[in-house]
Amino acid sequence: MPPKIRELIAELERNGFVNRGGKGSHRVYYNSRYTKIVTISGKAGDDAQPYQVKQVKAAVREVKGK
Repeated sequence: MPPKIRELIAELERNGFVNRGGKGSHRVYYNSRYTKIVTISGKAGDDAQPYQVKQVKAAVREVKGK
């Protein structure tokens, strides 16, 4: 079962990402140690898409230095 959008958001926030806002159901997260932005779209209770999970894992991995 895929994780929920709220779980991806919690993972980003635990690792120092800050919500910069967004339009509609889109949320833009940034971190000073990560060169890209991470955009999460969808309602908090929706299942995350595979590309979203992959993007969040890559961002967290780079911030942690792994």
